[in-house]
This record gives sequence, C-alpha cells and structure tokens, in this order.
Amino acid sequence: MRFWLRNEEMALEEMVQRLNAVSRHTDEIMHQDIVPLCAADIQEQLKRRFAYLSGGRGQDGSPVITFPDYPAFSEIPDKEFQSVMTYLTSIPSLQDAGIGFILVIDRRQDKWTSVKASVLRIAASFPANLQLVLVLRPTGFFQRTLSEIAFKFNRDDFKMKVPVIMLSSVPELHGYIDKSQLTEDLGGTLDYCHSRWLCHRTAIESFALMVKQTAQMLQSFGTELAETELPNDVQSTSSVLSTHTEKKDKAKEDLQLAQKEGQRLLESLREPLAESTAHSVNQDQLDSQATVQRLLAQLNETEAAFHEFWAKHQQKLEQCLQLRHFEQGFREVKATLDTASQKIATFTDIGNSLAHVEHLLRSLASFEEKSSVAVERARALAQQGQQLIENKHYAVDSIHPKCEELQHLCHQFATEIGSRRALLSKSQELHRLLETSMKWCDEGIYLLASQPVDKCQSQDGAEAALQEIEKFLETGEENKIQELSKIYKEYETILNPDLLDHVQKVFQKQESMQEMFHRRQASLKKLAAKQTRPVQPVAPRPEALTKSPCPSPGSWRGSENSGPEGSALRRGPYRRAKSEMSENRQGRDSSTGDEEEGLAILRRHVMNELLDTERAYVEELLSVLEGYAAEMENPLMTHLISTGLHNKKDVLFGNMEEIYHFHNRVFLRELERCTDCPELVGRCFLERMEDFQIYEKYCQNKPRSESLWRQCSTCPFFQECQKKLDHKLSLDSYLLKPVQRITKYQLLLKEMLKYSRNCEGAEDLQEALSSILGILKAVNDSMHLIAITGYDGNLSDLGKLLMQGSFSVWTDHKKGHTKVKELARFKPMQRHLFLHEKAVLFCKKREENGEGYEKAPSYSYKQSLNMTAVGITENVKGDAKKFEIWYNAREEVYIVQAPTPEIKAAWVNEIRKVLTSQLQACREASQHRTLEQSHSLPLPAPSSTSPSGGNSRHVKKQEERKTDPLSLEGYVSSSLPKPPEKGKGWSKTSHSLEVPEDEGGWSSAEEPINSSDAEEDGGVGPKKLVPGKYTVVLDDEKGGPDTLAMRSGDVVEVVEEGAEGLWYVRDLSSGQEGWVPAGSLSALLGTSSSAQCLSSSESSPGSAVLSNSSSCSEGCPAPFSDLQG
Repeated sequence: MRFWLRNEEMALEEMVQRLNAVSRHTDEIMHQDIVPLCAADIQEQLKRRFAYLSGGRGQDGSPVITFPDYPAFSEIPDKEFQSVMTYLTSIPSLQDAGIGFILVIDRRQDKWTSVKASVLRIAASFPANLQLVLVLRPTGFFQRTLSEIAFKFNRDDFKMKVPVIMLSSVPELHGYIDKSQLTEDLGGTLDYCHSRWLCHRTAIESFALMVKQTAQMLQSFGTELAETELPNDVQSTSSVLSTHTEKKDKAKEDLQLAQKEGQRLLESLREPLAESTAHSVNQDQLDSQATVQRLLAQLNETEAAFHEFWAKHQQKLEQCLQLRHFEQGFREVKATLDTASQKIATFTDIGNSLAHVEHLLRSLASFEEKSSVAVERARALAQQGQQLIENKHYAVDSIHPKCEELQHLCHQFATEIGSRRALLSKSQELHRLLETSMKWCDEGIYLLASQPVDKCQSQDGAEAALQEIEKFLETGEENKIQELSKIYKEYETILNPDLLDHVQKVFQKQESMQEMFHRRQASLKKLAAKQTRPVQPVAPRPEALTKSPCPSPGSWRGSENSGPEGSALRRGPYRRAKSEMSENRQGRDSSTGDEEEGLAILRRHVMNELLDTERAYVEELLSVLEGYAAEMENPLMTHLISTGLHNKKDVLFGNMEEIYHFHNRVFLRELERCTDCPELVGRCFLERMEDFQIYEKYCQNKPRSESLWRQCSTCPFFQECQKKLDHKLSLDSYLLKPVQRITKYQLLLKEMLKYSRNCEGAEDLQEALSSILGILKAVNDSMHLIAITGYDGNLSDLGKLLMQGSFSVWTDHKKGHTKVKELARFKPMQRHLFLHEKAVLFCKKREENGEGYEKAPSYSYKQSLNMTAVGITENVKGDAKKFEIWYNAREEVYIVQAPTPEIKAAWVNEIRKVLTSQLQACREASQHRTLEQSHSLPLPAPSSTSPSGGNSRHVKKQEERKTDPLSLEGYVSSSLPKPPEKGKGWSKTSHSLEVPEDEGGWSSAEEPINSSDAEEDGGVGPKKLVPGKYTVVLDDEKGGPDTLAMRSGDVVEVVEEGAEGLWYVRDLSSGQEGWVPAGSLSALLGTSSSAQCLSSSESSPGSAVLSNSSSCSEGCPAPFSDLQG
C-alpha cells in the first residue's frame, strides 16, 4: 500500500513537471516570456497598417519592417505606436531579431516635413536593433529638392546608431533589398496580405493559449484525481471510477479539440503552397508553420504526460475496485462458511435407528451440496486473490492474509463435514449391525413360534425341528453381535447413553433368544432321544388255562400278590405309566411356555412394524415439508409457482407441520420406550389421545387441499420438487399419508390386542383401540359435517356430533292436510341425519360431479329438532330396521328406516343416552331445589283417596288437557294418562303420564325428555319386575279375594313379583296390599332406575317420561317387546 502511494505521488509529480514544461515552452515559442503581448490585444492598431512585417529579409537575413505611406502617421498615439513596434519586433525568431531589423519607410507621397518627423519618431521609439533605415523620399520635384537640401543641412538631426539612406526611387531600393523580399507596392514580388497575416497571427496565438490552458487544466485535473480519497465499498469505488473516467473522457475531448484546431491552423498556413507549387513562401510564413508545429508537439507532450498519469490512476482505481469486490466477497463467503460451521456444530444427533441415520446422512449430503456453492466461491475467491497478488496489486499486504483465511475456512469446513460423515457412517454401520441382529432375533423367535408343538412330540418331528434350529444358529456368525466389549471399543466415539442402552438391549435380546433356542434344543433332544418300548405279547400257559378257565377275583389277586416276582411285575407297568404321565405333563407345560413365547414374538413383530412404519411416516412428512412446503417460500423457486398457488401453502398442506412435530418430538419417542414391552403400547395411545385430534383438522381441510392440487398439479414447481426429492409418487400421494396413518393405527392395535389378551396392558390396548376408532368416527363425521349447507346458525352451538348417516324417512304429523299425511306414509324421503347433543338435523344429500374429493357429497339443510322436545319409539311394526323420532307431544312424527338393524340399534342407543343424560340433569336440578325448599314448604296432602275422587280428578285433567296441551313454550301439563285402547300400546299421549296431585304433580315445560314406549300395534307381552312406584292405568274396582281393587291414577309400590303376570303391590294412598296384573301398571320416575315408561313425582319442571329405549338404567335391560300395553 505504501509502495503504491509512493508511485502515485511520483506519477503526479512527473506529470506536473511535464505540463509545467509545456506551459513554459509555449510561452517561449510565442515569446510570451519576453513580450507578453498578443495580436488580439492590439488588433485595432495592427489593422491600421501603418507598419507591418511582410516577411521579407535582407541579404544577411535581417527582417524587413515596412512603413507604408500613411498620411495620419503623426496622429498615432505614442503608446499605440510603441505597442505595435514592440509586437512586430517580437515576431521573428531571436536569431533573426539579433541580426537587426531593416526599416523601409515609404514617404513618396508625403512632405518633407512629415518625413523628417516620421524618421525621428521611429528612430526614437524603435524597441529592437536596427541595421539599416531606407527612406523613399517624396517624388515631387519641389519636395524632392527640398528634401535633398534639408537633409544636407540637417544631417546631424538624423544621426542614429544605424545609417539612414535617402532613396529617390524604388530601383534604388532594390539595390539594398532584393525584389523577392519586397511587396508589390515597393516593386517587389513578395506575396503579402495584411488581413491574412493578421488572421494567422491571431489564430496562432489563440492556439498557443489553448495549448497552455489545456496543459494547466490537465495539471489541475491530475492533482484532483491524485488527491481523491479511495472509498471503502464497492458501490462508492465504482462511482468514483465512473466519475473520474467521465472527467478524463471530457479532458481528452478538449485535448483532441485543441489538436484538431492546431492541424487546421497548420493546413491553413500551408494552403498557398498547396494551391500553387510555384508560390514562394517567405520566412515569416515558414516561422509561423514552425511555431504551430512546435505548439502541436507541446500538445502531444501534454497528452502523453496525462495519459501516463491516467493509466496509473486508472490502474489504482481498478485495483481498488478489485480489492473492494474481493473484500466484499470475502465477508460474504466468510459469513456463509461461519454459519455453515455453526450449523454443523449443531449436528450432534447420531440417529436412533438405521432409517434415521440414513436420513441424517441424506440431510448432511444435501447440506454439503447446498454449502458447496459457498465453498467453491471461497476457493475461487482465494484463487482470485492470488491472481491479484501475481499482478502486483498495491494491497498485497491486505489480500494475502485473507487468501490464507479463505483456504483455512474451506479446509475447516471439509474437515468438519468429513468428521460428521465419519461419525454418521459409524452410526450407520452400528445401527445396521443392530438391526441385522434384531432381525436375526426376530426371525429366530418367529422360527420358534412357527414350529408346531404337536409335530415336535414325535421323534421325527423333533429331529426335523432340531435341524431347523441348528441350521438357523449357523447364520448367527454373520448376523449377531459377537462381543459386546469389541462393540464398545470400536464405536466408542458415537456411543451416547441412549445408543449404549440400545446396544445393551439388543444384546440382551440376542442372549435371551439364544437362551430360548438352547432350551428348545434341550427339549427337542429329549423328545428325539425318547425310545418307544415295543409291546411283547406273552402267550398264557396251557396248564393255567385248563386248570382255571375262569378264576375268581380273589384267587387272581392272590396269585398277583404271591411272591416278590409278582410284585415286581405288577409295579413295572404302573411306574412306566406314571413316568409317561409325568413326561406328558412336562410336555404340556413346555407347550404352554412355547405358546407364550410365540405370542411374545408376534407382539414384537407388531411392535416392530409399528415403529418402522412410524419412522418412515415421520421421514415422509419431513421430506414433504422440506421439499415442497419450504420451497414455496424459496425466492429461487418463485418463478416456477403458478399464480393460483400464491399464499396457498396452508390450504395445500393444512396442519401437516403440526402433525410432524407431534410424531417426531413426542409420539415416536414414546413408542420407542415400549420396544421391550409391546403390550404396554396402549398406554402411549391413551396418554396422547387428545393430541390425535389434530387429524380432524387435517381431514377437514383435505377437500380444499385436493381441489387446489387438481387445479395446480401440472405446475412446474411440483415437478421440480419431485425431481429434487427423487420421489416416485407425486405430492398428492404424500398428502394422503396422514389420512392413511390414522387409519393404520387401529389395525395395528387390533393385532397387538389379539396377541395380548392375558397380558398386563390388555385393558389399555382395548381402550386405546376404542379411542382410536372413536377418533376415526369423529373425523369421518366431521368430514360430513362441514359439507352441510343452508344452516343459518352455528353448528358448534348444537354440541358434539354423535352420529350421522343416511336413512329413509316417513312423516306422520298431526297437523297438515289428510292427503299429504297419507302420501307421506307411502313415499319415503331420503334424508341424512346428524345427531348432536342438543339437536338432530335432517338434511338432503346431494352428490357432486367431479373426481376424488370434488365428488364428495354436500348436504342441504332441511330442518332440525331440539333434543329437549324429542322422544323415540324403538320398534315399529313390520320392520326391525325402523324406529320413530317424535317431537313436541307427537305433533311431528318421523318414521326412520335404517339400512341395517345394527345401525338402527346404534342410533337408538345413542339417542337414549342423550335423553337419559338430559333426564338425569333435570332430576339433579329438581332434587337440589327440593332440598332447598324442604324446610319452608309443607308436604302436599292427598286431595282424595276414594275411587270416585280419583276418577273425577282424572276427568278434570282430561278437560284441562284439551285447552292446555303439553308444549315446549313453557306450558305446564297436568292431565292424567289415557288408558290404552284394546290391542294398542300406549297412545300418542302416553308420553305425558301424570301423577296425582297429592304426589305434588310434575312439569314438562322447561326441558321435557319425551318418549313413547309402545310399538305402533301395541303388542302385549310379560312385564318384568322393577322396584319402584307405579301408576295404575286400568280400573279394577271389584278386585277379588287376593287381588287389590284399584282405580286409574292410583299410585302403588311394587313389593314382589308373582306368577302369571301378577305383582304384589301396596297402595300408597290407602296402605292396602294385594295382587294386581302387571299390565295395569305404568312405572313412575322416582327413586327407581326403571327403564320402561318412567315418570317422576320428585322431578322438577322439565322432568319427562322415557321408554325403555331412552333409559339410563342398568337394572332393566329388557327390550320394548317385553312390555305389556
């Protein structure tokens, strides 16, 4: 840098010296250093032509100045005369001027007196050397005579340093000066034009001034350039270089303009000779040409001096710009490589599985590929710096350290990448070994499980099984971990606690599997070595047969017990049988153990499949998020994205990122903890069941995602991303992965549960399976729910969606035209029902045209029923798939036909749960209010205990009912139930069963939960005993010897159940007891948990009646057909 500054200063100093010399030489050429006077300054005086320099020369080369006849000569001011004389004498070269001037004074037309005055004035004020003065005296006779006489008498007045010669005629003049050196007015042949001479002199002096000013301008410009401070950034340096270049070009234009001006002037001076070769050129013209040539030479010198300086200055600026580019590139590359090194430092994960390690290796390769651009740039930049040094850049001391640092960064990055790859390769090698060992163990366990126990009981089967085991164990040399200490030593650099624990578990699994094999081998060897004893038939002795053909039992026992030999023979078969029984018992125990081993093997297989597929699933999600979703925000890929995809990433991918983070950070790790206890995996699912709700959001967005994909599937962006990821399938296949995954879990849980029936975690597995199925159902239901159109309210206000499905629906309403009712009975409507906690929605299903999700149906909302006013009838005559949903005291009845009886049963059960939960809520509220009022309000007294009183009360209630029907708008119903007609079940008003006034009555105005508990035909069947209070619905005033006389509306309490449909009850009004037909009673909703047709004397307003289908009782599961109407 210092060396360059010295060069810069030297270049400037050299240029300044050379340009100063140009200015000085210009002044010398123009004699401006002696007489600083220009023609332009005295142009008016020169135009008078009272004296001129014709260019003629005397015999010795003396310049000739001619004073032509000028009548007003005496009137010329001395100052102007002196200026003209000074200027004319400064024109000839110093050499010619040194010889002396010859003055030719033409006064032929003048008077003697003026001649004398002129000569004396010229002689007195002439500024240069004089060699000779020639005077042409007046030509008139008198004036010539007078001049001769006067000159003789006044000779002393003309005494000068040079002789003054009076000439009488021009021919005498020619004797002193050759005719070729005299102008035409003096009889000579010299071509002279005063105006042309004046124009040339003015141009030459103007050109000389231009040369001098150009030199001075370039000198100032060069000083300005040299003193410019160099910027520290690329943009400013480029701007300075551009500005200086523009100024240089402008100066060069001025220089070229001056050169052209000089060339034109030189051509103008040479023009007479060019027009005629015979034309003679006088000395002054030659001197003028020489002057212009010398000035052009000075101009060229000026150009050369500035060009040399500019070349050095431009080199400095260009090198400065190169340095700034190099420094900027250095900063950028260094920052990139530092960031890359920092990121490599965060790559501490060595993988928890072979697939994970391979993914990490791919990620490392991808990172290295992306970083290779920066590394290559760093190397190119270092090479560029070396090139600058070789080109003798002025900032070598700054460039060289940066080149070394760049090389160090590249080497460091390569080393870190290599070290990271080596660790991952080691990890990959170890995980491959571990997975190979685990696979070998699984295959071995599967081999043990697949060997049929019954076939191994035979010698041939045992030997075949032994051969299979021995053949398999021979493969262990290649597949199993040989020495644990060797593993520790070889992979010490990567063995973190988790991996070390994994290695130990795999080794333990391997040892356990080998131990199982050894036990199996031992068992099989025993079975193979067991020899079957041949039966040796012994023929009876003839003597014995003849002596005792039919011996008595006593004698036979005596013969058996006689002697030790007989005893031994008798004990031998017994001991053999006992030994065989013992061996069979051991075989059964071994068989049970083998079965347990087989189940454990199968559980491990299921667990391995769950883990492998989970890891693959996580990797696939990551590849989609990194390879597609992240690339949508990559500026380099923007040009490939169609306009329809802009700002649509959330629509296309939904909450896939949330799903990925849950599985990668939480669920996969928890599953891996269950590797050794697969049967406990159900707990993992149960603990994270709420997190699985994120799939519902993803599935709800799937139709929008599918629609967007179909619109933009041909976008080049997707093709480029698929090419980079090397995916064989397009993006839509990967967008389906979460849907496929959530459905896969229930299959794996079913398999795990099948092999874990008697294990510790079986209950958790069953619960997890049910929960996953529930999530799948909720996801499926939500997909239908979002397709509802035309509903004005907020569906979320209706509570949780419990069920949804398509049904055939008939209507049977009290209101409406009779024909409409009849037509409605025979023509079903196809409706899609949505059962919520607070309402049931009726929609019409509409199929959409299109493909895939675009073909998904939509549902047009038709009507909804508030569950607080809904009742159900479980069975409808003639079809086991039908049930009734009725509304508002059966003013609206909907006969619903399910596709199958199972679907009907599920819906009825779910509606029953909803109604029961509402009933329970009403009951609890009523009990709470009763407790609050029990100390302040008296108990109601019975209004009448007589049959007639009860009957009149019943008639009164019937009349009130006509004017005050049961409704949801706040009316309180107090009517008594109507007795069932013959052959019918409960009537359409049976949902509003009432209690006597002496029991306090009940209200259904707030939250009635209504239900009919009879079929359409009111079928009769035996009624089961349920403890609690009942209302009499059929009169039996006569009674009998063992039966109790009752009236409709009486309240009784069941004591016990008898035969032939009779119940033993106690009348709560009279306290009498007796037998009554069970069909005459209807249950009240009280302390009983009955499920038939319940009402409540203890419930608050809003209590209701339930059929058996709307029961919450566990003690009465009887179907509706078991009830009597």
